[in-house]
Amino acid sequence: MAAPLDDDVITTGSQRLVIGLVLIVLAIGLGVQITLEADIDVDEWWNSFVDVFSFLQPLSLALNFLGGGWFATFVVPLGVAAILLAVRRPWGALFALCASAGSALVVQMLKAMFGRARPEEMIVVSDHGSYPSGHTANAATLAVIAVVIVPRVWVAIVGAAWVFAMAFSRTEVHAHWFTDTVGGTLAGLGGALVVAALFTPALTRERGRSGR
Repeated sequence: MAAPLDDDVITTGSQRLVIGLVLIVLAIGLGVQITLEADIDVDEWWNSFVDVFSFLQPLSLALNFLGGGWFATFVVPLGVAAILLAVRRPWGALFALCASAGSALVVQMLKAMFGRARPEEMIVVSDHGSYPSGHTANAATLAVIAVVIVPRVWVAIVGAAWVFAMAFSRTEVHAHWFTDTVGGTLAGLGGALVVAALFTPALTRERGRSGR
């Protein structure tokens, strides 16, 4: 018979669920705000200013490949799951796959809901809908997965840096407006945290067994 859940586990799961839902609502609210305003000053300003960093374009193009398309959709989640299975963390592997799928679902729903046009200066090939940034959402989702599986400060710092780099790269290649990357961060974090809430009991038990 399964052991009863600790109060800390229940609280952590509830907190993740609430925070995740709030972040998704904020992403929706930002999308509505963008739709209601014809021009977003910070978007127009950043879209011009970011050309100062054109020397970073090769890095941005590399992140364009790593953070989206078939590589980010299939290779990254399956690779993370394979690593977790190798270290005997099956619940962690399942969580990583479900979090990636859940985050992608949230992003595609928001893209269909708002259908924002991309910057005219875009230099890469992208799908429909500028808001939110799917690449940035993927990065945020990966950061959440990493922190949930390995809850360490340095992991959170690396994850935050990865999200920032991806967000910057999306505007540097003019695939997104600045607010698209903010929305992508909110959607990716929110979707992954909602899934993390559902997996919290199993992940907590599994981490305890791994520790022993």
